This record gives sequence, structure tokens and C-alpha cells, in this order.
Amino acid sequence: MPEERVTSPGATPATGFSRRAVLGGAAAVTGAAAVSAAVATPAAADPGSDSVPSAAARLLGALPAVSAIKKRSRLVDYEVVELAALMRARVVTAVQVTTAYLDRIDRFNGPFETYGDNGLYNAFVRIDREGALAQAAAADARFARARHTHEDLPPLLGIPFGVKDSVAVKGLEAKDGSHAFDGNAALRDATAVHRLREAGAVILGHTVASAFSGSITGTFAGNAWNKAYVPGGSSQGSGVAPVARLAAAAIGEETGGSIMMPSAANGASGIKPSLGTTSVAGLMPLSPGYDVLGPIARSVRDASLILSVILGPDPANDPLTLSAPDPFPAMPLTARKGRSPLAGTTIGIPQTDWMRTSRGIQTGTSPQDTYDADHLAAFTRLKDQLTSLGATVKEFPGLDVTVPANDPYFSSTDVLATVDGSPVSPSSAVLSPNRYEIRYWDAVKDFAATRPADQAAALLAQYGRKAPGETAASFESASRFAGQVPAAVRVEGEHRRRTLQANYQAALDAAGVDFMLVFSLGAQIGLRTGGGFPVYRAYYQLPNALAWPMVSFPVGYDSTVGLPIAAQFWGPRFSEPQIVQAAIDYQEHFPQYHNAAPPDPDTTAAKVAPRMLRSAEPATPPELSNDPLVAEEALR
Repeated sequence: MPEERVTSPGATPATGFSRRAVLGGAAAVTGAAAVSAAVATPAAADPGSDSVPSAAARLLGALPAVSAIKKRSRLVDYEVVELAALMRARVVTAVQVTTAYLDRIDRFNGPFETYGDNGLYNAFVRIDREGALAQAAAADARFARARHTHEDLPPLLGIPFGVKDSVAVKGLEAKDGSHAFDGNAALRDATAVHRLREAGAVILGHTVASAFSGSITGTFAGNAWNKAYVPGGSSQGSGVAPVARLAAAAIGEETGGSIMMPSAANGASGIKPSLGTTSVAGLMPLSPGYDVLGPIARSVRDASLILSVILGPDPANDPLTLSAPDPFPAMPLTARKGRSPLAGTTIGIPQTDWMRTSRGIQTGTSPQDTYDADHLAAFTRLKDQLTSLGATVKEFPGLDVTVPANDPYFSSTDVLATVDGSPVSPSSAVLSPNRYEIRYWDAVKDFAATRPADQAAALLAQYGRKAPGETAASFESASRFAGQVPAAVRVEGEHRRRTLQANYQAALDAAGVDFMLVFSLGAQIGLRTGGGFPVYRAYYQLPNALAWPMVSFPVGYDSTVGLPIAAQFWGPRFSEPQIVQAAIDYQEHFPQYHNAAPPDPDTTAAKVAPRMLRSAEPATPPELSNDPLVAEEALR
């Protein structure tokens, strides 16, 4: 993997990626960021022509007709695809939309550059106001020109986005949730951001992340529905911003739960892609080989459109993207017709997907038996709703990863070697060399050497290692351990990972299951003052170990505080089109959940926490860590 991904979080723009065609008719799009969108006034097709409709015409067919768009009470309540249609019809302008979001950020976000409680949502840690307005004005100029030239317009033209604080945006600092990375300015856009810009997106700024992307609960941002509650992490701000109407959509990053948890906690619609679907070039990495970038929006069809824009090969900057199908299977943008769009689909509920409660991991107990009353009612209702759409929904064993024969990799207690006095687990045999090859520790060391002493000390405390017999932690010790993992041990770790993947696929095949239904959160989430997640999936890291995709979407609200209840579909690697299509079909028939808007927060008691280098969050318990090596050790 390229070295650039670890130093200052920039990446060479993917100027050489293929402009692949739109496939699958009006309901589907595939390809990288350069896929073109509908023109404002498309040229009429020749009825007698056998020519294939243009990419622009096909995408235009997937956008809703302006006459069919339900009138929203506020401009910021429209979905991305609705805004795309309204802008092309010149009903609204990009400047109007961007200004509406910036006005809400001014009113409800609170002070920037705060890694702590800023009194309000704190979804954005920094914005580029002038840049965003300039991008919006340029988008309007393109819309106006296209009325005369009929030129193809990119699919996200004029749509305002937030980007997680760990992803490079040219000219902005990226700090991954800590002032320890003050001064870490990006020289180039990350590949995903570059592709968003190519698709016409307006980049508002960075959304706040958990400290060093380390926590799946988070406390820096306030939950979109009640800012006193946890927002989910580590992509905290990216989960809050679309639902709180501070951005139309956002980019999140997940290593182990960091897109799914904030999506679930805030009632957003998020997609965690398969490993290799999207490029992570320009990301401040946590665990190469697990890290993925994905969209978080209000509707799944919005998230699918965004994913269709940012996916695709990036061979020069992220060779893992070469593992994905090329061309990638078409991403759906519209619901299927009829009353039974899920007919022929079998959705499995894995009964060994153990939940963790205050009493520990509840092995031997059905996940549903751990849900609180509101979550159980929503789960039961969801099963009935999916069945009404034609799906077969059934319980099946799944794969019990507490059985060593089933899982020789993810949470295995096996020690494959001892290196520099420390044991090497199967997962460490894979992830530690991956980190070593991208100069994970050396890059942070080089950056720390240019910073004031307090920043350097905070970075060393986070990234350093103290080997047995050593008196102090160092970057060199961490790098030495990872660099000395024998090649044969790494190969064994990779083999075990593939064995786990095969075992889980066999469990689905044996039950005739296409994909799975799970609840990442099984009870009302806690307060930011320390409540966390009372009931959640113990093996939330497992989809990332498998490299499999997930999609999260809201299915209800609890009866006391009104916080969202969310479900997740989870399927085999590169099954994004299938699980996303099912979620789009669900939202078409049950739109009341993703269309709901939270009340605006009280703005009278804003406060700013003191500047803290390492973190303003409580120390993350190992079992809530986004770092797979930390979380898996807690499981062991």
C-alpha cells in the first residue's frame, strides 16, 4: 500500500481512473466519480434509433420527477436525489442549498476545533465557508450553461457534504479527533474527496471524529435527536450532520463499527462497503486491510448514489481496490416495482451473533432476548414488514465465532509466534505487517518531530510501544515488532482469515440465506456523560475482519426519549447491490422512519471544553475500541 496514506493525509488525485458507463437501466448506476449525471434539458432520444441511452439519460431516469417530490417544510429536508432533480429543474440553486446548510451550522453546530462538548451538536470540527460558497456558485454556473449546451452534468453537482476529520481535504488540516495532529494539513484531496469534487459535490468541511478514531460510542458530538446522548463513533459528526440537517450527506470511515454505529445511533442511512470497494488513499489509517470509506446520508438511495460515485479502482494509490469486480455491479438508485420487491430473497437472523450487555457477552442467548422492549417491538415489526414485501425472514445459526474450529482468526487465542518478546495473534500477524509496510509508526514519528513537545508527547502516548524489558514507549519499538513478524506467520494469518470467510459463507449457504439482518444496538443508547451502549453486538468488528459490507437504516424510535432504532443488513463481500437494493425497497414502502426530522437543539447553554491534546473523551474501554487489535484482545 502506498506510503502517502500515512504521512500528511493527502493522496494523489485519481486523475487516471476510468470513466466507466452507467449500467442496469434507470434504476442503477455503476462506476467511479466521473460517471455523468443528467443534463438540465436532455436531448430527445430518436425513437427509431437502436443506440444505447447515454449515461446522463439513464441517471436522469433514476431521479424523481419534480412533480413527484413531496414538498418539504425546509430546504434542508430534501434528500440528495431530490435536490439533484430540483437543481436541474432550476427550482432551487446550489448557493441557496449551501447557504441553508451553512446557516444551520452557524445556529446549531457550536464552536469549531473543539474535541469535547461545545454545547451544541459539534458535528463539524471545521468548515471552509468561502470555498463551499465558491463551489456552489460554480455549480450554478454549470447548471445555467447546460441549459444552452446540453452538456452532461456530474451527479452530485451542488450537493453539500461533510467529510470525516481523518480524510484529506486539500488545504484543510485533518486531525483524526485530536489536537495532537494540529498542523497536519493536506496537500491533496483523498481519492474519495477528489471523486466527490469530480461529481460536483460542495465540500463544507470536516466532521468531528472520535479521538484517534478510537471509540465506537463517542462523546464529542451530540446525538442528532438529543445532544445529551452519545452519537456513536468514530465517525461521530458524519453520523450526526445529515440527520441534524447540517449537511446533505457525509463521508465516514470504518475500521470496526465506525460507520455502522453512528448511523444506527443517529438514525442515518449508511453503507459500510466491502474492503476494496472504495479507495482509502488519503485516509489517516488505523488498520490497513480493514479500513474503508463509505457514505452516510438520510436515505439509502442517497447513500447508494454517493457510493456509486466514490467506488472504483485506484491502482496507483490503493491496490486493494483491484480486488473488487471491475466493472463493479450496478448500484441501485430506485426501488423495485410492485408490492413484493423482496420476493425470492431469504434474509437470515444469525442466532449466534452474540450481544454484549452490562453482564458481559451473552453467549448462548438469542440476540433478540437481550433487546429492550422498544427494540424488540421494532425488530418484530421489521420482520413482519420485510415479510409483507415478499422476503423470507428466518432464524438460522450463523457462525458461532466462540467455537475455535469456526474462527481460527478473528478472536482466536492462538499465538502464531513470539516477536520482540510479544505474542503474535492471527489478526496481528496480518494487521501489524500491513501497518509496517505503510510506515504507520515512522510517519507519525516524522510528523511528531516537527511539532511542539506537548503534541509530540501525545502522539507518542497514542502510537508508541514499550516492549518487555524496556523502560519507556517508543515509535521504534512499535515499528520493530511489526517489521519482525515472519513472512510465514503473516501468510498463516492471511490463510486463517480466508478460512473464517469461507466458514461464514458456508453457514449462509447451508441455511439458504442470501444476507443477514442484525441490530448493532439492542437497547436505548446512553448519555454522553458515561452511558455508552448498554446492549450492542459483541462482535461488531467481525464484518471488517470478513471484509463484508453492511447497510444501516432506521426502523423506529424508542418510546421514552425518541431516539432512533436501526437495523443492519449484512452480506458476503461485494454484495452491496443486493443488500442496498433491499434497504431501498424497504424505505420506499416504509418512509416514515428515514424522513423523520429531529427537533432543533436548545442554543442557550453553549459551552466549550478546554483544549485537550489526547482526548476530551473518557478513556475508551477495550471492548468499545475501533482498533481491531485492541477490541479483539478484549474478546480473548
